[in-house]
Amino acid sequence: MTYPKTKKTDVSDTYFGTTVKDPYRWLEDDRAEDTKAWVKEENAVTQNYLSKIPFRNNIQKRLENLWNYEKFSAPFKEGDYTYFYKNDGLQNQYVLYRQKEDSEPEIFLDPNKFSKDGTASLAGIEFTKDGSMAAYQISEGGSDWRKVIILNTSDKKIIGDTLTDIKFSGLAWKGKEGFYYSSYDKPSEGSQLSGLTQFHKLYYHKLGTSQKDDQIIFGGEKMPRRYIGAGVTEDSRYLIISAAESTTGNELYIQDLSEPNSKIVNIVTGFKGDHSIIDNQGSKLYIHTNLNAPNYKIVTVDASAAGPANWKDLISETENVLSVSTGGGKIFASYLKDATSMVMQFSMDGKAERTIQLPGVGSEGGFNAKKQEKELYYTFTSYIYPPTIFKYNIADGKSEVFKKSAVDFDPSKYESKQVFYNSKDGTRIPMIITYKKGLEMNGKNPTLLYGYGGFNVSLTPSFSTSNIVLLEQGGIFAVPNLRGGGEYGDKWHNAGTKLLKQNVFDDFIAAAEYLISNKYTSTNYLAISGGSNGGLLVGAVMSQRPELFKVAFPAVGVLDMLRYNKFTAGAGWAYDYGTAEESKEMFEYLLKYSPYHALKPGVTYPATLITTADHDDRVVPAHSFKYAARLQEFHKGTSPALIRIETNAGHGAGKPTGKIIEEQADKWAFMLYNMGLTFK
Repeated sequence: MTYPKTKKTDVSDTYFGTTVKDPYRWLEDDRAEDTKAWVKEENAVTQNYLSKIPFRNNIQKRLENLWNYEKFSAPFKEGDYTYFYKNDGLQNQYVLYRQKEDSEPEIFLDPNKFSKDGTASLAGIEFTKDGSMAAYQISEGGSDWRKVIILNTSDKKIIGDTLTDIKFSGLAWKGKEGFYYSSYDKPSEGSQLSGLTQFHKLYYHKLGTSQKDDQIIFGGEKMPRRYIGAGVTEDSRYLIISAAESTTGNELYIQDLSEPNSKIVNIVTGFKGDHSIIDNQGSKLYIHTNLNAPNYKIVTVDASAAGPANWKDLISETENVLSVSTGGGKIFASYLKDATSMVMQFSMDGKAERTIQLPGVGSEGGFNAKKQEKELYYTFTSYIYPPTIFKYNIADGKSEVFKKSAVDFDPSKYESKQVFYNSKDGTRIPMIITYKKGLEMNGKNPTLLYGYGGFNVSLTPSFSTSNIVLLEQGGIFAVPNLRGGGEYGDKWHNAGTKLLKQNVFDDFIAAAEYLISNKYTSTNYLAISGGSNGGLLVGAVMSQRPELFKVAFPAVGVLDMLRYNKFTAGAGWAYDYGTAEESKEMFEYLLKYSPYHALKPGVTYPATLITTADHDDRVVPAHSFKYAARLQEFHKGTSPALIRIETNAGHGAGKPTGKIIEEQADKWAFMLYNMGLTFK
C-alpha cells in the first residue's frame, strides 16, 4: 500500500516529568486547509482500494435488497391523533405519520425534505399535553448542535422563530406557554465542531418571544454543571431537573409549577448515584435510583420533604438490574437477566401484578404510555428475531402482534446461543453467538466479534439487517457483555473504569480466544468491531494482541486518551476514563493503553478500516485522523491500514440510509477480501 505522505511536526506535552511527542497534532484542526487536503487524499486511497474488491458491488446490491421493505415504529398517542414513524424501504430518513381513529394515515413531518441529500434528520419531537402544538429538533450533517422549530399540529404551520445552537437537550413543555431546553455557549474560539463545551444551561423559551430573551432557569457559571436535563411531569405540576458533572451520577431538583414564583428545590446532592423521577401522584414522587442499591430500586417520597432520608422502598432491589417505565397507571419493571429482558407489571402501590410473557429470549423496548391509556405498544427483538411490534392490553396482560417485520430473513435457519467464558482474572463473562444452523465448527468461519464495554451501557440482543450478509455467508456474529457495561449493575460498570479499564480489553481478548479454542473461527478469519468507546476497545486490543485478529474496524473511536477531554463534551467522560492530568498513576495507565500512543514501529497489525465522519462533534474525527496517520507510519506488512471519512455525517444518529448501506457494504467487502474469501 502507498499512503499519502503525512507531515510530522515537533509538538510535545509534558506530564509529571514525562515528555510525550504528538507529531500529528496539526490534524486536530478540522478547519485547516492542510487537514482538508489530507482527508481528501486519504479518502481517495481508501476508495481506490475498496473499488478493486470484485464483489463489493454485489454486497451493496444485496444490502439494498435486504433494506428495501416497509419499516414502522411503535405508535404513540398525542391529542386526538395516533402518530408513528414509517420508512418505505430505502428512504434516507423515517417519515412521521399520524391518523385519527380509522381514517387514512397522513404525513405529519417528512425529514427527507429537510435537505436535498438526506443528511439533515429529525432528532426528537415533543408535543404539548393536549397535542395542539409540537416542537421538534433538526440535526444537520449528524452534528449534536440542533435547531428547534415549533408548529401548530392542526395546520402544521410554524409558530415564531427557529431556535438555534441547542445541544444535548430534551424539550419539556410548560402547558402551552413555552418549553424548557438545554444548551452550551458555542465555542468562541476555534472550531464549532471540536471546541470544548463546558457549562450546560437550562433555558425557558416563552412562545412569541425571541430566543435572545430566553431566561436561564438553572446552570451556567453560578451553578456549573456539564449536563443538565429537564422534564415536566405528566400532570404539568413539577419541573424536574437533573444535573451532572459526567456521564455517571447526577443531582436531582424539582420546582412546583402550580405555585407562582416557587423556588427550585434540591432533592439529591452530589454525584454518587443515578436518580430519575419517573412519575408522580399529586405530591407523591416515584424515583428510580441506585442509591445504596447498585442494581436499582424504586422509592416514593412526598415532594414537601423529598430528600433521601425520607425515601420509602416501593420496588426493592433484586439480583437483576432494573430499568422502569410507566403507562396506563401502572409501573413496568424491566429486568436484565444475563443481558436479556424480563418484564413485570406493578400497581402504583408497588404490588406485583404479573410477569409479562415475551416471545422469547431477547430485548424489549417500549412499555410506556400516558396514564389514561388502556393499551400500549412495545417492540421485541433478538439477534435472529426481527423487530416486531406488539399491542399490549394493560388490564389483562395479553399481547398480540401489531406489526411484523417484512425483512427477507428466515429465523428458523439460524441459531443464537449464550455461552459463558472466563476472562484473564477468572471473571465469568456472557457472550451470545449467532450463526446458521448446521454450520461446521472447523475454525474457518468468518467471524465478527463486536464489543463496547463502557459508560454503563448494556449490549442486549438486537436484530441487524446488515448482519444478514455475514450470516448468509456462513459467518458468525459474536457479542460479549464486557465489564464497563451495565449488564450486572454498578459493580460491573465500575470494574471497567479508570485504573480497571484493562479488564474490558482482557474480557474482549478472552472472547476471541474462546471463539478460536472452540473452533468457531481462527485468527485468519476473525474480525473485531466497535464504535465510539467500542472504537477505543478495538484500538487498544489490536495494539496489545495484533497477532490475534485478521481484520479490525475501529469506528468513531476515542483513540487519544491523553487529550480526549480537550474536545467538545469529552471532559464529561472522566468518570469512566480518568484524565492524564489528575495523577501520575492515571497518566501512566492511560499512556500505556491509549491506542494512538500504544502503536509501535515495525509491528504487523491487522488489516484495519478506521471509520469516522467530518461532522462528528461527539468523538471528534481528530482521534481517527491521528491514529490513522501513526498506524500507516508504523504498520509493517502487506495488509491495508485505511481510513474512511464520511462527509456531512456525524457520530451515527440520523445518518441517511444510503450512507449506512454504502458503509456496511465497504465493511463486509473489506473483511471478506482480507480473509481471502469471496461473496457467494
